[in-house]
Amino acid sequence: MLLVGILTRYDILGRVTIPQIDVNLPIKEVMTKGVKSLTIRDSAQDAALIFLQLGIRHIPVMDGSEVVNILSERDLFAMQRLSLKHISMSIRSAPDLASVALCAKDIRRFAKNLIGQGVQAKQLTRLISDLNDLVCDRLIELYAHQHNIDMKSFAWIALGSEGRSEQTIATDQDNALVFAGEASDVVREKYVAFALDVNKALDVCGYPLCKGNVMASNPKICLSEAEWNRKFAHWIDEGSGENLLNASIYFDFRRIAGNPDLLLKMKEIILTHAPPNLRFMKQLAENSLRMKVPITWHGGLDTIKLDGKQCIDLKKHGTAILVDAARIYALANAIPETNTRERLIAVGQALKVPEAEYMSWVTAFEYLQMLRLSIQIDGHEIDGNPNAIELNSLNNIDRRILKESLSVTRNFQQRLERSFGQ
Repeated sequence: MLLVGILTRYDILGRVTIPQIDVNLPIKEVMTKGVKSLTIRDSAQDAALIFLQLGIRHIPVMDGSEVVNILSERDLFAMQRLSLKHISMSIRSAPDLASVALCAKDIRRFAKNLIGQGVQAKQLTRLISDLNDLVCDRLIELYAHQHNIDMKSFAWIALGSEGRSEQTIATDQDNALVFAGEASDVVREKYVAFALDVNKALDVCGYPLCKGNVMASNPKICLSEAEWNRKFAHWIDEGSGENLLNASIYFDFRRIAGNPDLLLKMKEIILTHAPPNLRFMKQLAENSLRMKVPITWHGGLDTIKLDGKQCIDLKKHGTAILVDAARIYALANAIPETNTRERLIAVGQALKVPEAEYMSWVTAFEYLQMLRLSIQIDGHEIDGNPNAIELNSLNNIDRRILKESLSVTRNFQQRLERSFGQ
């Protein structure tokens, strides 16, 4: 049985009843074609992402070529007060900052509900990032209108974890702006003023201002298309190791709003200049290798003391190491993906590593991410660190999985050192 389309009550209302179309028309004339479907092996989290990204309410479920059921958003989130559709529609229609800020609070409550239901890290961080994208996009639209700025004249880009679509709850802002045309003080001041309003609004919505000022309102990263192209070429072709310490997150950029064409040349420069430049790769690797995995020489966990507790910083000594190594290998192999999970898989395939090995990188990364999310959603920070976990808070099984995940992380870092170390 071939799936050719779907007809829901919303289709009937929008395409037949309201426009008063002849009810004798064949269904094929009014149905939705090119339907997105799931298989019986897909997860509920996969369905949740589709509902959010496509804004649809029903998904056919297939067993081979046969339709075995129709999954609705109501089915998926019947036990939840908040739904993806409700939150995303509320964000898109929010008329002002106060309304957007209320939606941002709903995102955090929604994330807490999902983690309590055992949603995996890859789906949860993607959901959080997608919803945060909507918040950012709506604020950009509101303030672009206030500043009389054409949305096609610029591109707002996310960097770091948001650029990689893997935001956790405790994430500050990392963004930049690319504008079209010639750079001049007058033009730059216009975009900086606009970006400052957006950055302040994001702060009101619960996304703190970046302490390092990696934000679009910083004139040093509110640049014309040509200036950004020169900056990326300089980083790759002439940059020093010290320059690249703070530049690495820019190679994770992703458009949030505005004109995508302004980013095409930047992407081309990265994919063509980076792979053959061994000096650039060695500099990135040298910076990354400064971070140490907390495994002792005899295989134990090497903790730090925070508030008198034996802890491990899951970001600094865990996920950040995997993120860096995945980025470096991706750049070396002209892999365009920015998401760490996708990079790890693509890198493993490019290096012809056995699937079991590169999927262990993925599993380790996702386990460490889930531990970070659990800490942040519970709000149990240690010494103000939202990524620190106390070893005594873990049961024996979780501690063993943590140790194994960090061992995998160390092995991957050692592979990086063999590839690009001095």
